[in-house]
Amino acid sequence: MKRREFITLLGGAAAAWPLEAKAQQSKHMRRVAALMPYTANDPQAQNRNAAFLQGLQQLGWTIGQNVQIDYRWSEGKEDDTRKYAAELVALAPDVIFTSGSAAIGPLRRATRTVPIVFVLVPDPVGAGFVDSLARPGGNITGFTQFDYGIGAKWLEVLKEIAPNTTRAAVIRDPAITAGIGQWGAILSVSPSVAIEVSPVNLVDGGEIDRGLTAFARSPNGGLIVTGSALAVVQRDLIIALAARLRLPAVYYDRYFVTAGGLISYGSNNVEQYRLAAAYVDRILKGEKPADLPVQAAAKYELVINLKTAKALGLTVPPTLLARADEVIE
Repeated sequence: MKRREFITLLGGAAAAWPLEAKAQQSKHMRRVAALMPYTANDPQAQNRNAAFLQGLQQLGWTIGQNVQIDYRWSEGKEDDTRKYAAELVALAPDVIFTSGSAAIGPLRRATRTVPIVFVLVPDPVGAGFVDSLARPGGNITGFTQFDYGIGAKWLEVLKEIAPNTTRAAVIRDPAITAGIGQWGAILSVSPSVAIEVSPVNLVDGGEIDRGLTAFARSPNGGLIVTGSALAVVQRDLIIALAARLRLPAVYYDRYFVTAGGLISYGSNNVEQYRLAAAYVDRILKGEKPADLPVQAAAKYELVINLKTAKALGLTVPPTLLARADEVIE
């Protein structure tokens, strides 16, 4: 081969190497879509997301090397949730990760083939998201937040920490199946603990303010905050109103209590995000959602804020303190 021909051939090969390397990298890059019902700069949402990313990393997935994650943050807005669900499905991801009940309906309408992994969904069978917990069927699986029976426990805890309570406002999201289900469970057991319950709909801040202010005009009231993405978005307002209106409040998640709320009883939501990474990993490696059973929360945690109790003039019973998993001084 002549020298000029050799140089030309070598140059052509060198030019092709980066293209081939890029093609190889693209071939092995997997795509995950994430539809989150919170604001992107929410510290609690970022804390949960960090647990998810840490779980993926421990399983060998590194963003930019072998996995790409496309996020959409809907802030609990129904219209944005529908829009982002369609956008993410159009990206043709290998798997979609989502949180809460509100996003699954729009995602199911957008696709029945792309695998979906969820966390923090109270009743996926009752909502029609999966066929059963053991055999989900279809393209959806994940982790349940709690069953509706926990509503009885919320009422019991409220009565225990504030024995004079005879009335309770229940903040719920009426737009999701879980909101209706949690309310129904609480309503069914309220006579057994001698607490009359009244719903306050999670629509916007004004609705919550008006509902709780009207409720608090009568004495011996308390508050229960059921699980939903909108409750997370509105948590600062809810906690502030409970303090101003002097309503002893039971929350479904500990971060309400670390932010100044009185008491919570619920699952470890950050841990669910970490566990979800394992299901995403298994799907990326070829397993099907239909074969991955929906897992229930392994443990519920009781968290008490003694500073808030003192501000409300409440003395926390020693028996309740003894059962607490965490006490905030």
